[in-house]
Amino acid sequence: MGIGTFVKQSARSAAAPARRNRASSGDLILVAVTIALAVFGLLMLYSASPDFSLWTYGSAYYIFEKQLLWMGIGTLAAFVLSRVDYHIWRKLSVPLMGLTVFGLIAVLIINDVRNNAVRTVSGGSVQPSELAKLATIIYLSVWLYSKREHLHDIHLGLIPLALILGGIGGLIFLQPDLSAAVTIFILGGLLFYLADGEMRQIILFCAVALAAGWLVVQFSSTGKSRISSYTAGLQDPLKSSSHVLWSLESIYKGKLFGVGIGRATTKLIGLPFAATDSVFAVIVEELGLFGAFGLASLYAVLAWRGLKIAGRAPDSLGSMLAAGLTFWIVIEAIINMAVMVGLLPFAGNTLPFVSAGGSNLISTLAAIGILLNISRQSGKTAPLRAGTGSTPGSRERKTYSASVDLRRRDRRRSVSRTRRPANHAK
Repeated sequence: MGIGTFVKQSARSAAAPARRNRASSGDLILVAVTIALAVFGLLMLYSASPDFSLWTYGSAYYIFEKQLLWMGIGTLAAFVLSRVDYHIWRKLSVPLMGLTVFGLIAVLIINDVRNNAVRTVSGGSVQPSELAKLATIIYLSVWLYSKREHLHDIHLGLIPLALILGGIGGLIFLQPDLSAAVTIFILGGLLFYLADGEMRQIILFCAVALAAGWLVVQFSSTGKSRISSYTAGLQDPLKSSSHVLWSLESIYKGKLFGVGIGRATTKLIGLPFAATDSVFAVIVEELGLFGAFGLASLYAVLAWRGLKIAGRAPDSLGSMLAAGLTFWIVIEAIINMAVMVGLLPFAGNTLPFVSAGGSNLISTLAAIGILLNISRQSGKTAPLRAGTGSTPGSRERKTYSASVDLRRRDRRRSVSRTRRPANHAK
């Protein structure tokens, strides 16, 4: 009996360091799915971009070569951020947001018009609105974490949140970049919900957001045209915008297994922005519905691992960061794919890891790096809560469960009540 007990204890003690080593190396499934998405994205961009690249830049491989460069920079950023403790963002979130606001203002001042919008600086190489999505998630996660005891006060919760989102979203709207502005508001609302914002404040936030959306549709020519073409397409697919019609033609040609990589023809005769906004249509034409399902499955795995990391994070800051970054990547993918089949009004959201563009690719890989750092710290003791007079033994409790229900708080008693012994005299 003694030998058996010793063997079992030895096995458990040997397994514990193995589990700690796996945690310290990060979420390997997330690494694998990221590599798969990145390689798949390069392959499909190589197929989708030559014609557009030759017409625009005079070289059939210019876009692909630039994407390789951005991929290298993004991979380096992901590696560095996976090694940097995510708590450092408590110090860097304000400078990061300040830099983001500076970039958004610089876009409007430089006024580099491309495709009837001013969204880039540095000759079109940098798009601050894409970087603003990452910066907003980081800043709001830190801000909500620091205000977590006061979120039920509308003057300290919802109103400051509305001012933050209104400022960033307004600067992006002026470019105009409606899809990025809408994404910012969606992410802000989700983070406020996950931070346990009061339900009546959340309902008020949604009502104000819907009212703002209605005003945009009424007074913005871009918003009005997109909504009108969307509603017309719902009634009769043949009345959809030309962009959606070309996309639907690509999907029809692809059928179940596609025409083969590099053999799509719609990208050559009319499909607009085949290397960026419409790359999903090229994927379906060349790989069919089977390829589209495979790509969607990769995003589903990424969502699963991201939410798993959020559930196992050492503290609520890590949980909000992980959930926000995961939702951002997945929401971008869902919107892009849904637009291409006419299920949502047209938006300029990119397809993460696939669409051409350095700003989005670097930001997305940076987000993966932060997720990996949070996963590397799974199981570690959460830091002391500042200003609570906690003793070394009293640590911040995790506010998210390990399940998908990220909003559930600690609603049970933290200390069980003492019970009288059964033989205690009454």
